[in-house]
Amino acid sequence: QVQLVESGGGLVQAGGSLILSCAASVRTFRSYYMGWFRQAPGKEREFVAAISRSGGTTVYTDSVKGRFTVSRDNAKNTVYLQMNSLKPEDTAVYYCAADQTIQTKGLRDREYDYWGQGTQVTVSS
Repeated sequence: QVQLVESGGGLVQAGGSLILSCAASVRTFRSYYMGWFRQAPGKEREFVAAISRSGGTTVYTDSVKGRFTVSRDNAKNTVYLQMNSLKPEDTAVYYCAADQTIQTKGLRDREYDYWGQGTQVTVSS
């Protein structure tokens, strides 16, 4: 149905930056609301950011607001997560997710039908 592949994760020092990409294998990418989630060891998967179909509306969890930026390029079937001023507490596996029915927000993981395999982000102090 929909395949999502994250890339761009890695090891970075505190204060550094990374950009994550999520490539979608789907013919109608613009019809999907896209979200980013992360999961640290021993913790539940948590919402990070989301972006509307056109890219005109974005949503962020408070802990990343002002540091992370979500964007999308519908011509490339790709959603991005630019992460700046990284902190050790940002360390987690980051997942992208897609859904055709979400209209606003998309804060809960159960709202999304499709998920990537995740990419590891490790921030050292």
